[in-house]
Amino acid sequence: MDLPDVLFSAGALAPVALMLMAALLPQLPGISAAVLWRAFLALSAIALLGTVFTALAGSANMHLPAALKATALGLGLALLVQLLGTVIAAFSARYLQGEAGQRRYVSALACVLAAVHLLLLADHWVILIMAWALVGVALQQLLCFYPDRAFARLAAHKKRIADRIADALLIGAAALAWYEVGSGSFSDLWVHLDREGMSTTLQFSAVGLVLAVILRTALLPVHGWLIQVMEAPTPVSALLHAGVVNLGGFVLIRFAPLLEQAMPARTLLVVFGLASAVLAGMVMLTRISIKVRLAWSTVAQMGFMLLECGLGLYTLAALHLIGHSLYKAHAFLAASTVVRQTRLQAMHGPASPLAISLLMAPAVAIPTVLLIQWVAGHSAWPWWWSAVLGLAWAPLLWLPAERADVRTLSWQLASGVLMMTGLTGAALLAHAVPLGIQDVPHHALGMVALLGMVGLYLCLVVLQLQPHSLRAWRRWSYAGFYVDEVYTRLALQLWPARWAPEAFKATGPRPAAALAAHATR
Repeated sequence: MDLPDVLFSAGALAPVALMLMAALLPQLPGISAAVLWRAFLALSAIALLGTVFTALAGSANMHLPAALKATALGLGLALLVQLLGTVIAAFSARYLQGEAGQRRYVSALACVLAAVHLLLLADHWVILIMAWALVGVALQQLLCFYPDRAFARLAAHKKRIADRIADALLIGAAALAWYEVGSGSFSDLWVHLDREGMSTTLQFSAVGLVLAVILRTALLPVHGWLIQVMEAPTPVSALLHAGVVNLGGFVLIRFAPLLEQAMPARTLLVVFGLASAVLAGMVMLTRISIKVRLAWSTVAQMGFMLLECGLGLYTLAALHLIGHSLYKAHAFLAASTVVRQTRLQAMHGPASPLAISLLMAPAVAIPTVLLIQWVAGHSAWPWWWSAVLGLAWAPLLWLPAERADVRTLSWQLASGVLMMTGLTGAALLAHAVPLGIQDVPHHALGMVALLGMVGLYLCLVVLQLQPHSLRAWRRWSYAGFYVDEVYTRLALQLWPARWAPEAFKATGPRPAAALAAHATR
């Protein structure tokens, strides 16, 4: 290798090494919290420069050690991860001033970032399993930063159970693929699939991989820990919702050559993803707490992203991952601003939409998306996904009933169409970014997803027109359809844990599932 190739390769590995160094900083004796944070931010800034350098250089010039491989998407996400990690660290330095556990926090945060960078470079089952497990172990320390908060400890316990089951499934998937291919390398697996095609063994491997991702991304029915983790510090919530839970989407995109031939695995992704997106979206409509609504929106967005992977729309899933990371990091770090905006909106009172606009909005939105795609001359996604996007953006065209003058309604309708045009154009432009991803859409599963979105939109229409007719449904929806209560009881029965501090227990015995339900309200 010549000198530039060596520099490019070193730049790809630098974030892992620098974050591991940052994890060891708290072990230095006599270092104050202020100095510790400055040193961490300095190392993080250097790592960020390294990710910028490698992202601009591209993956073609990378010559990494065996079991590691740089991809265009992986390098882009490494830049995003380090950027968010640096911002979250700067926020944490101010947020945690005066707290006793800052040294432990710095070490755990650095370990999470180092493990994520390693996962993004993984080209071997062993590296993937080890890196993902390390992310979970380090994150446990952040979730339990306040050890006297019972619900944070309960959330960490439930996440630990889901992680260990996911680890077992991932190890099983790796063993099956290794047995079939004769190697644990992902590159060798892609070559085997091109040469030999899919086998029953690899079908089971794909199913195990998908189930592990479902558990890691907090889809229903193991989503409860993601809601209850609001007890952790706000920057931890930002790190979790903006970065850690999104890793499942990257892993699925990385395994696209395997999944495109694994119909049972793709069906599981569509079923769990669609159910999580629809049910979590319905629950979010009934919640008042801003942070809890953000948490439920993460469950819905993760379901939507895995749905995109199951449908074979990997480019859209990657763009969804990036956009969701940026949005959720801002939403949690600026939670006070979101609360203030929500209160200002509440002061104006709820605006009931015109009934005719509820019915006509999809009829305008779907042709608008299809027309823009036709004008652009680029079929970035199938027609049924344009219909899904039209249904998702149709509320932009809802018109308020109390403003019935034609001029105001026309202006608002034009604004909604213009906003939808911008969103569709932005999606088409982003879809053209060279991420090295090839989509493999499945039209039958796409129709299933479209029907699911139609059902969700009809529920929204009924909720707007006849809210009292869904009173019983609202109670179930507010309780998250009691899915997490079942998982909590089962988890504590099979894997008991002392999650409640003694002072909390002294208030009197209450069922664990009831306490968990109370934590999410």
